[in-house]
Amino acid sequence: MSAANRAAAGWSRPPGPDSGHSGNSRDPWVQVPVGKADPFAVVQPALEAPAGRTHAAASAAIRPGVLVLTAALIAVVAGAAGAAVSGLLADRLAGSRPGTVTVLGADETAVADRPPESVAGIAADVLDSVVSVTVGDASGSGFIIAANGYVLTNSHVIAAATDGTGIELGFFDGSRTPAEVVGRSPSYDLAVLRVDRDGLRPVRLGTSADVAVGDPVLAIGSPLGLDSTVTSGIISAVDRAVTAGGRGETAFINALQTDAAINPGNSGGPLVNAAGRVIGVNSAIASVRTGPVPGNIGLGFAIPIDQAARTAGQIIETGRAVYPVMGVRLDSTFTGRGARIAAGDGRAAGVEPDGPAAGAGIEPGDVITRIGDRDVNSAEELIVALRAREPGERVTLRVERGGSVDDVTLVLGSAVD
Repeated sequence: MSAANRAAAGWSRPPGPDSGHSGNSRDPWVQVPVGKADPFAVVQPALEAPAGRTHAAASAAIRPGVLVLTAALIAVVAGAAGAAVSGLLADRLAGSRPGTVTVLGADETAVADRPPESVAGIAADVLDSVVSVTVGDASGSGFIIAANGYVLTNSHVIAAATDGTGIELGFFDGSRTPAEVVGRSPSYDLAVLRVDRDGLRPVRLGTSADVAVGDPVLAIGSPLGLDSTVTSGIISAVDRAVTAGGRGETAFINALQTDAAINPGNSGGPLVNAAGRVIGVNSAIASVRTGPVPGNIGLGFAIPIDQAARTAGQIIETGRAVYPVMGVRLDSTFTGRGARIAAGDGRAAGVEPDGPAAGAGIEPGDVITRIGDRDVNSAEELIVALRAREPGERVTLRVERGGSVDDVTLVLGSAVD
């Protein structure tokens, strides 16, 4: 989202660096030919580290509960129309695939049967619905969401295409097809592509609402240009507040965290549960940068599929995504617990006149410490929690002012990405 749009929506830029994308050079520890990979994020401190402090030490000093990453990320949506469309999208993707699956072994002359519920069975069931996404000399991943050619990926994977660079998708059968952008949401780091092909096999969508820590998952994509790569792990955490930026865009994710190996090039690929259903869109990693390309250290983040499906539905329906706003400007210099509304008046006012917050009686200088049943420790956490909701939704905020604490209720407004 551009700075102008952020200002129009009433949000301040969150603290933290807006550094460029990581390089695309070959990983010296991978002893096979690899392609160019999409830029991924490296954990950065929310505040500048004191002079002389190492990067690793500064990274460990991140504000509690928030990761600030340096690569574009995320997409969610809101609105009744988007929810209805996402329901249709889920219905379109639903379907059973019973029976034993056939999996190629290391020797291509031999095949082996695997139970559908095994890791090999799940992988074989999903792999032909996953694509590689190439934009110029960079690449990422995506997955088919409709048989008539719609593909979901990350916005940051195809951001370079806005400069006129073409997009090409690589399919499991080895074919490659040009793709067009239906729409993208930098705020939620989601994009929908379309190819002129019918009869494609879409993934099956699960739900991210009931995902639990410890659930087994598979990550599928094209890390470092290695197509059709499958890694396994568990859900390490849920509702992880992740903020990412790049190319002048900032995204906010209420992320699923996983220890499944995710590397540059996995962006936009599916995170799949033990039933073979997609529960997230792999989008970012935390990494200790020791070279031009960050690598996996077991901390990966995915956009929950419930959120991603709503956004995809809105983009397919209208070409745009909608997100909720309070109509406030947050104080990026505040280091206490909570999110403080910026002071000021006129055009610099921290509360937008006639906006949702103003109607609820929120004033400049107020500190928001809770939204619904979720504690708020920083401005980033508040924005992430809001973006996981929908315009028109009624929310309760805990507000501290001059030593007093009150709960106020407001109805969220909307802005278009």
